[in-house]
Amino acid sequence: MLIKRHYKKELMDDFSIVDHRIDEALHELKLVNKYLGGINTSFSGLKHFINNTNCDEITILDIGSGASDVLESIRRKNNSLKIFSLDKNRRVCESLKNQNNGRTVNEPIYGDVLQLPLKNKSMDVIHSSLFLHHFNEEQIKKIISSSLIIAKKGIIINDLRRSLFAIVGIIFMIKLFSKSILFKNDAPLSVKKGFIKSEIIKLLNDLEIKNYIIKRKWAFRWLIIIPILKDE
Repeated sequence: MLIKRHYKKELMDDFSIVDHRIDEALHELKLVNKYLGGINTSFSGLKHFINNTNCDEITILDIGSGASDVLESIRRKNNSLKIFSLDKNRRVCESLKNQNNGRTVNEPIYGDVLQLPLKNKSMDVIHSSLFLHHFNEEQIKKIISSSLIIAKKGIIINDLRRSLFAIVGIIFMIKLFSKSILFKNDAPLSVKKGFIKSEIIKLLNDLEIKNYIIKRKWAFRWLIIIPILKDE
């Protein structure tokens, strides 16, 4: 059954929320990423760039990072990653600083993805996990275009596949374990704001991007890899 894409704002899009509710939502998102394919999906995408580079260090910008738990999990398996986490919520950025414990494995950046505060070709890879569905199509195209300017090697997009089964599944999961007010509200809405394959292809075609990979991943995820060719 085809469900029309929704555009209603999520509670996590309210950047005036800078209290314990953010911490609770991020904690539950970590569980979703760990057990419902988030980490494996991004790791699969990152392998495309790791296997095609001889660099000792790969710089990766995590846009709309939240806790950056997906990339942190990958970094534990591959310490060549240097993570920069961009988020517009001050509570998130402060939390990321505290997680570092004096180390420099993850550098938080407070900023707006629609006005990326970075120089051209300043990062190897741009990574987006469960983030682009927060935006409308024109905004998504702007984010991808800006990311292609900043990235040297390419973009990894890990996002939701919209379907009735996914909505039913997330509602069932919420009833089982969720205690977060934000997660209970946002998770079903996020699925409704997810994508079907034809919508992704149209976005890429509108941007005249011809070199890309789209894969279905578990559970109800899309992996989109946009490599940048050397002559681009």
